[in-house]
Amino acid sequence: MQRYIALVHKSGKNQYGVMFPDFAGCVAAGSSPDDALDNAREALAFHVEGMRQDKEKIPAPRSLGDIRAAKQDWVEWKDGIVAYVPLAPAHAQQERVNVMIDKQLLRVADKRAKSIHQSRSALINNALESYLGA
Repeated sequence: MQRYIALVHKSGKNQYGVMFPDFAGCVAAGSSPDDALDNAREALAFHVEGMRQDKEKIPAPRSLGDIRAAKQDWVEWKDGIVAYVPLAPAHAQQERVNVMIDKQLLRVADKRAKSIHQSRSALINNALESYLGA
């Protein structure tokens, strides 16, 4: 899976913004760095899907050194946190499965999913992606 460099900036008391040097105009925001990066993943997928529909060329991910060397004036580096965001399909094909999960673990997962405004399925899917490096 391709990963693109994102820059995270604090833009208020409890607000964080994310921008992608490889995609001018692709931005996201959130109430924490983690929330902003979760939203950035969705924004990146949506942005790239739109480019594909418009038959635009999708740029290959650049290295941090290449991005810095390009010295693009719209890329804000000051106080930015560099992160990698994977490019996941915007509309990944879903498949219903039946699995057995420890009851207590499921309660903890449900509580966590609720706290970050995700469904149980989204939380488990994201956890699997992180664990498997997919």
